Amino acid sequence: MKKTMLITGGSTGIGAATARLAAQEGYAVAINYRKSKDAAQKVVAEIQEKGGRAIAIQADLGVPEQIQALFRTLDNEIGTLDVLVNNAALLEPQARFKELNYERLQRIFAVNVLGVFACSQEACKRMSTASGGRGGIIVNISSIAAKLGAPFEYVDYAATKGAMDTMTIGLAKEVATEGIRVNGIRPGIIHTDIHAKGGEPDRIDRVKASVPMKRGGTAKEVAEAILWLASEKSSYVTGSILDVSGGR
Repeated sequence: MKKTMLITGGSTGIGAATARLAAQEGYAVAINYRKSKDAAQKVVAEIQEKGGRAIAIQADLGVPEQIQALFRTLDNEIGTLDVLVNNAALLEPQARFKELNYERLQRIFAVNVLGVFACSQEACKRMSTASGGRGGIIVNISSIAAKLGAPFEYVDYAATKGAMDTMTIGLAKEVATEGIRVNGIRPGIIHTDIHAKGGEPDRIDRVKASVPMKRGGTAKEVAEAILWLASEKSSYVTGSILDVSGGR
């Protein structure tokens, strides 16, 4: 039986790399996107050209109604959900803490915290053996910023990832007897377009000296860790958070 995976924010970066790798390993993949329709469709086409099954589903994870619609579409077009990868996240331009206005905080917490909670709730409703499901796996993509705090740049983003880490641990304990494993990954500085979104495309060159391995990571390196947590190879792992950060 082919397993299914939903990847939020799956059109670029870590999400897209995870979609490609999951398809190679036999998953049917649903790629959620907010604005990047062309990029999402490109990943879908790449997977389909290699004989895999993939669909793209638009939804803004800061809007509860769109999250519900996302999961209804998933039910109708993909079927039973086996793995949810909470990867979508909003990052605003670099700013000091005193410059973080309330509207910015509302935007980033709506997607990075409330959206993750809502997606995980919808997934658990479908996966829980207590509700007739067949179990499943949730992988939350946090950030090493949750440990470092991201001062002078992204304290708000780091705080949302800290909230995600806490949710990962608490949810894992709640659903451990319901056939659901919940784990997290904290990527370090990874070669994706997130740095450009923050206003500094060359940020990795500036900070890589602080990484023990002296380089940035690749999206595929993070995807490999995600697929391990999604597999039976990690069958006794839940409530854990794996740093994929080059030792940072």
